[in-house]
Formats: sequence, structure tokens, C-alpha cells
Amino acid sequence: MYVPDMVIRPRLEILAKAPVPTQTGLFEMIVFRYGEQTAESGLSPDHVALVMGDVRGRSSVLVRVHSECLTSEVFGSLKCDCRGQLEAAQAEIARRGQGVVVYLRQEGRGIGLSNKIRAYDLQARGHDTVDANRLLGLPDDARDYAPAAAMLEHLGVASIQLMTNNPLKVQALRQLGTRVEAREPSIVETNPFSQGYLEAKRVRMGHSLPPLDAALLASADNNIDAE
Repeated sequence: MYVPDMVIRPRLEILAKAPVPTQTGLFEMIVFRYGEQTAESGLSPDHVALVMGDVRGRSSVLVRVHSECLTSEVFGSLKCDCRGQLEAAQAEIARRGQGVVVYLRQEGRGIGLSNKIRAYDLQARGHDTVDANRLLGLPDDARDYAPAAAMLEHLGVASIQLMTNNPLKVQALRQLGTRVEAREPSIVETNPFSQGYLEAKRVRMGHSLPPLDAALLASADNNIDAE
């Protein structure tokens, strides 16, 4: 019997769950497994949902679908806004008393940690984030949002308000069957090391970010040269 590809999904499993107190409040942490480990990139199939409040059957649930960023979230790298966006999402969900952070193990927009650091080396030599990936023969963005859609479906979320600056993320989730009612911006404070990176995402990847003026971009370029 022929089965269309669109209905074939890896099995979603719950590996563990527990309440976890955080700086912004108490979340239930659920560890899901979706598919198998990707040997080439080393990406883990184990993803996390941080859930606050009763979301089953609820509409317009605030959701942040966030991809892992070891460099900023663990080591404090200033090259991106990932840690700021994650913390802002948790804080806003806590303020509302309800919402979900879907944390996907897709380091480096899905290219893996080693390739991400190789791309960083090229960025330090003057290439932007898009060209660095392409020089390595890698896609601009290799993320897969199917795990997020499956996790939200399992949680019984009827529809979401998605915290993101990336319109393509909204489009991808809708194509996977997630009802995205609205996009909420996720604008966090920049720094001289992240400004050029964010401008490249705005200009070359279509992210809805405020433009930087020439003086800030010049400062960002000087910081890249100094690395």
C-alpha cells in the first residue's frame, strides 16, 4: 500500500518529565525523543518542552520554538541573540502564567556544533553567517520543525502565538499542521559582536528585525576584525 511521505513521521516518545524550578518560575520539563541521532552532524533526537500552566485544548498559547545554542546559552558567547531570546521567552510565559518553550537540539541552525565553529572561524575572517555556511558547502538553514509540531500536537495545544522574528518558521510550522494564529516579535538587546550577525539575518534571511544604522554596523565590523 502506498503511503504519502507527508504522513510518515518518526515515533515520538516521552523519555522523562519532572517539575523544574527556574529563575522565572516553575516549569514542567518533558524530554521527548523524535527519530534517531544524526551521525553526520551529531544532532541529538532528544528535545525538550518547558510547559507552564494548562495548555491542553487551549488556543493562542504563547510558544517559543527555540533551537539549541551551546555557545551562547552555556559559554556566554556574544555573537548571537539566542540566549537573550530564550530567557525573554521564559520570562514572558511566566508573566502570562501559561505557555511552552519547545527546545530543539539543532545547534547552528541544524548544521551541528563542529560545523558551527568552522563557520565562526570564517566569520572571524570577514564572511557573514550565510556566506560562511555556503563556503563550507552547508545550507543557510538546515533546521527541521517536525519535532516541534509533533510535540505541540502531543501536548494538545489547539493553536499558538509564536515568538519569533523568522517568518519562515511560521510558514514551516503551518505546513506541518500547527495552527499559528499570530507571530510575536522576539527582539532583545544587541551588542557590538552580534550586530553584524543580526543584520545579515535581516537582509539575507528575511528575519523581521530593526535595521542597524551605519555607525553600529561599522562598529560591528571592527569587532569582527579584532577577533
